[in-house]
Amino acid sequence: MKALVVYESLYGNTAAIGEAIAASLRERGMDVVAGPISRIESTAATGTDVLVAGGPTHAHGMSRAGTRRTGASDEKNRFAEPTVEPGLREWLDALLAAAGRTAAPFDTRLNKPRALTGSAAKGIAKRLERRGYRLVAEPESFFVTGKNELEDGEIDHAARWAATVADRVRADAGAPVSR
Repeated sequence: MKALVVYESLYGNTAAIGEAIAASLRERGMDVVAGPISRIESTAATGTDVLVAGGPTHAHGMSRAGTRRTGASDEKNRFAEPTVEPGLREWLDALLAAAGRTAAPFDTRLNKPRALTGSAAKGIAKRLERRGYRLVAEPESFFVTGKNELEDGEIDHAARWAATVADRVRADAGAPVSR
């Protein structure tokens, strides 16, 4: 089974979660292509069994050009490859129609009630569904601190979530679920 894991990342947290998801999917026997949307064309999603897409939550939702520029130019930002253009919003809008293929959305955000922080994953889910994807997992959030660092345990959380995604994709395709 083939998976594509793509992400937008400004401080490196979403990239770390995306790569943990990709590693977990590989451990479950999936053929995985993973990386930032700046290096993967949206056409790469064609022919995959599952598209996993994620981004950071900015201003209650998916980032915009202005919030990406602000994050990328933040003097506290030590991430070598912050996503500036295109953003995940634009990447998802360029996807070809999926006709029922599966997807799973995720985000990184502060560990506060979603009503206060918003969620990029919810916007990602809506865009995926508009392109014809069927979600195999509800939008998932991974938490960062106020200092833009992943909270303890979030890499393990990502691996567990990816295992659930892999099992659901396999079950959906009628394939045996791996252990």
